[in-house]
Amino acid sequence: MKSMLIKIKNWFSNHLPTKRRLIQVYSALLFNANLKGYISGDIFKGITKNVCTPGLNCYSCPGAVTSCPLGALQNAFASSGKRSPYYMLGIIMLLGIMLGRWICGWLCPFGLFQDLMYKIKTPKLKKNRFTKVLSYFKYVILVFFVVIVPLVYAFKDFPLPAFCKYICPAGTLGGAIALLINPANAEDFGMLGPLFTWKFVLMVSFIVGAVFIYRVFCRFVCPLGAIYGIFNKIAIFGIKLEKKKCIDCGKCVSVCKMDIREVGDHECINCGECMAVCPTKAISWRGSQIILPENEIEAAATAKEKNAAIEKRNKKKKAVTITVASVLAAILIGAIVYFNFIDVNKPDGDDTPAGEGGSSESDGNRPEVGYKPGYSCFEYDLRLVGKPSETVNIKDLRGKVVVINFWGTWCTPCVQELPHFSEVAEEYEGEVVVLTVHSVLDADTAADYVSEYFPSSKMIFALDTAEEGASADLYYSKLGGTRYYPRTLILDENGVITFAKNNQVSKDTLVAEIEKILNK
Repeated sequence: MKSMLIKIKNWFSNHLPTKRRLIQVYSALLFNANLKGYISGDIFKGITKNVCTPGLNCYSCPGAVTSCPLGALQNAFASSGKRSPYYMLGIIMLLGIMLGRWICGWLCPFGLFQDLMYKIKTPKLKKNRFTKVLSYFKYVILVFFVVIVPLVYAFKDFPLPAFCKYICPAGTLGGAIALLINPANAEDFGMLGPLFTWKFVLMVSFIVGAVFIYRVFCRFVCPLGAIYGIFNKIAIFGIKLEKKKCIDCGKCVSVCKMDIREVGDHECINCGECMAVCPTKAISWRGSQIILPENEIEAAATAKEKNAAIEKRNKKKKAVTITVASVLAAILIGAIVYFNFIDVNKPDGDDTPAGEGGSSESDGNRPEVGYKPGYSCFEYDLRLVGKPSETVNIKDLRGKVVVINFWGTWCTPCVQELPHFSEVAEEYEGEVVVLTVHSVLDADTAADYVSEYFPSSKMIFALDTAEEGASADLYYSKLGGTRYYPRTLILDENGVITFAKNNQVSKDTLVAEIEKILNK
């Protein structure tokens, strides 16, 4: 019986989560505290989205309450505000100087996911010379996909977060997949195309790879880890090696699953596993003295004094641990209550049709401005496709029925239905204006597409860059758009919305809605 109890005790002690694992789980919960987003299938758009998480956590994840620093940095390059890129670079540099790649090892949700995948019992590919060389590939990804491509498109006035769009598996898994599996987003399947197929295959490759190769994405691809790695040696918190105590036995490097050359270099994620194998205790936590000051254990003259110093330090450690754990628990509970039980998840204008942002004129005869049927339409100057110096505004089209169609060349349902809108524009010329508004996503492809397929169409083609410096589909968002493309609205002669629908609209439906207005 006693031996059985000992076995049970040993089993539990061997399977209890480590401090690092607990902090990883805590961080994942804190950064994704909008738990009801997984139920509703909605993306949180509240004020905290102006703050970045330290690790890789997609903006589009239904639980995410903050933004991803990489996505924010890429979008900042396309901002007309000169301070935006410096602001984002400053935040990332500050995080790097404070924590370095400790963020990768302890705070990154996608890092946690890879750690858990690696626990699946299979043969593992150990690090070798090839993996050490391959670990520099993430710097190529950083320079090309996070810096060069976004900057090139910024000069064209179109934001293109290339890494997020073409590579990031965290966005595909935490954002796209988490939204698609929700029944509330069944219509989203109509938007999927070759790009999603590519990203899905890439995501599956990283997931499968993480089972056999420790942190395959972090080691070889992640540009955020590449940035933090630059600061690893000078970060306030992390692993440090005391050269005087080191005997160059190499145990620390051999036990590490990352491609480090030495403890604390740019590949080190500060997991702390090397501390347990160091025979001279030359490895310790840098910055620990800030939280827990050094004591006089080593300076103790007698065994009695040393034991007293050890006991004193252990009490301090316990007190600090309890205090920190209590504060962190309170923060997490507060965040969950705040994001799930207090109504903070609505962006400006979500349920307030008269929200700010338009240039609409209000008078006693027109309803308030909004995006639902029965409200006056928001009015912005939109640049024409292929004619950036010319604009169109809904208020200039009053007196005619206006059909607004939000589309994109990347959206299969959009391009399938566009000929119906062209036919309506031609058949009702003089009475109806069809305004197609292309998303900022791949906006540079719109002009070539229009010239090839609709060179003589009666439709008006515009770009969704509603305000100077806008880096998102602002007009689409103001008119009730969330994730669904295409989206169609119909306005009467006074600019009042009479019809609004996500996804494809048939020609018969368009004609029926237009005839209702013309014949009333």
